[in-house]
Amino acid sequence: MEEKREATVYEEKSLLSSLKKTVWINILLFVFTIISTILVGISLSINFEYTDVLAKNPRPSLTLEMVKNPQVIALGIIYALVLMGILLGHELGHFLTCRYYSINATLPYFIPAPTLIGTLGAFIKIKSPITRKHQLFDIGVAGPLTGFILSMPALIYGLSLSKLTPSISPEEGGIAFGESLLLRILGNMIFKNVPPGHDVFLHPVAFAGWVGILVTSFNLFPVGQLDGGHISYALLGLKSRKVANIFLVIFFVMGIFFWAGWLIWALIIFFLGLRHPPIVDEATPLSAGRRIIGFVMVLIFILSFIPDPIKGLDLLSLLRRIRL
Repeated sequence: MEEKREATVYEEKSLLSSLKKTVWINILLFVFTIISTILVGISLSINFEYTDVLAKNPRPSLTLEMVKNPQVIALGIIYALVLMGILLGHELGHFLTCRYYSINATLPYFIPAPTLIGTLGAFIKIKSPITRKHQLFDIGVAGPLTGFILSMPALIYGLSLSKLTPSISPEEGGIAFGESLLLRILGNMIFKNVPPGHDVFLHPVAFAGWVGILVTSFNLFPVGQLDGGHISYALLGLKSRKVANIFLVIFFVMGIFFWAGWLIWALIIFFLGLRHPPIVDEATPLSAGRRIIGFVMVLIFILSFIPDPIKGLDLLSLLRRIRL
């Protein structure tokens, strides 16, 4: 018993020592990602604050007054804080669960990027093998469940501040984002009578919630080393490989008809591999409580899934534009 306690203490010291060696990288990436999300948040806030200008001219000239508007700057910072909070919560869900089971994992690595949302997300690296089914399930669930819970208030509150604006087509320079089943339900509750030719222009906080929901659905795909892959393997064992193969085909189909980005996802997952590392207690079933949580995660995936995150960018539409 004493030897086991000493081994546990040694493992804890080893984990802390490993974290201290690279923590400066995590902090640096975190700061850069905050900056990139603030810049994108300011861009989103300009569009939101000047919707009346956009309605008259979908491609207005950016002025210094727009950028210096205190309301725009404040909304940009709020967007960054809300989005980073959601992403950080997701990754800490994984990290803290790993720590609970004394599994060696890094702090979150954030990826700054000049994209539509300001980041390519975040990840942790699990350095120790996960050998038990309940550990695999808990680690897989902790991230997306936390991210979903944090996204909900942002989405609901942000929708209550959103606006109805005349629709702007992609040809006019507008970007139309897809909606999940959850967003459609909430939107119909808050905006009961949307006039024809109008769309809901998301408040930056709502957009941060939308991104959080999108990230949740991405991570819950039951393939490979994604969170959904961990959950699926813990629930179904070797049968999860068949589920992963089916979803790989679905990715290719969705890339043709809904959003070309699914083709990139399919290629990445294909090259990373669909096979999940084995665990030692393959034959041991999960507890009833964990199976119920598994069902809840399937429901969250259905509610969060967005087949076309950016409308009009399916492969068929892109090919038509090239021909024209």
